[in-house]
Amino acid sequence: MSRIRTLPDPDHLPALRTEFAHRNPALGLGAMEPPPRILLLYGSLRERSFSRLAVEEAARLLQWFGCETRIFDPSDLPLPDQVEGDDHPAVHELRELSLWSEGQVWCSPERHGQVTGILKAQIDHLPLAIGGRRPTQGRTLAVMQVSAGSQSFNTINTLRVLGRWMRMVTIPNQSSIAKAYMEFDQNGRMKPSSYYDRIVDVMEELVRFTVLLRPHAEQLVDRYSERKDQDQPVATHVEKAGLARG
Repeated sequence: MSRIRTLPDPDHLPALRTEFAHRNPALGLGAMEPPPRILLLYGSLRERSFSRLAVEEAARLLQWFGCETRIFDPSDLPLPDQVEGDDHPAVHELRELSLWSEGQVWCSPERHGQVTGILKAQIDHLPLAIGGRRPTQGRTLAVMQVSAGSQSFNTINTLRVLGRWMRMVTIPNQSSIAKAYMEFDQNGRMKPSSYYDRIVDVMEELVRFTVLLRPHAEQLVDRYSERKDQDQPVATHVEKAGLARG
C-alpha cells in the first residue's frame, strides 16, 4: 500500500499566467538534473482539505518547474509513541520519503491559532537522525498555511520554528491563504488571486534554493560535535598540516 497521493490534473494550471512564469526559475544557479525531489505534507484529513488542495497546487507548479514531487497521505499515520518503537508502515514510508527528498513543503490549517496535530504528528515522526541518516537536516523547506478567517501568520511562524529545529534551510518567502473556503472552486482548484500568485512565488524560490544548495548538502550538515562523538577526525591535507588556522 502506497501513501503517495495521486495528483489530479497535474498538467492543468488554469490560474497560472505562463507568459510571466520562468519555466526554469533556477537557471544559472545549478543543474536541474536529476530533477529536484520535493516532499509535500498537509495537515487535515477532511474530504475537502484546503491544506491538501493548496499543496496539490504547489506540486503542480513544482512539476511545471521541472521537479519530482510526492505528496504523503497521513490518513493512517499513528500518533507518536502509539505504536511500540514507531514500527508502523506509515511511519516507515514517511521517513523514507523524507530521506528521498531534497526539499519539502509543509502546509497546515490554522486551528486554535496553531498548526494542527495531524501536521505536527508527521514532523514528530521524523527524527533528526536514524541509522546514520538524516531525514530532514540540510533540506530546504517552504511553509504555507490556510485559514478559515482573516489572514494570519501564527501557523507559518510555528512551522518556521519547527523547520529550524529540524535543521532545515527554511526559505524566506511564505504563503498564508485567508478565508481558504472562498479561494477554491467546486473542483478543488485554486482561483486566480494574489494568494495563488504568492504560492507561485514561494515555489519558484523553493526551486532556486534547492538547486543552489544541493551541491553543498553534505557539507551543510557536517558538524564538529558529531565527528567528535563518532571519533572521525578531519582528513584533509590542509587541516592536517594546520594551514586552516586563522
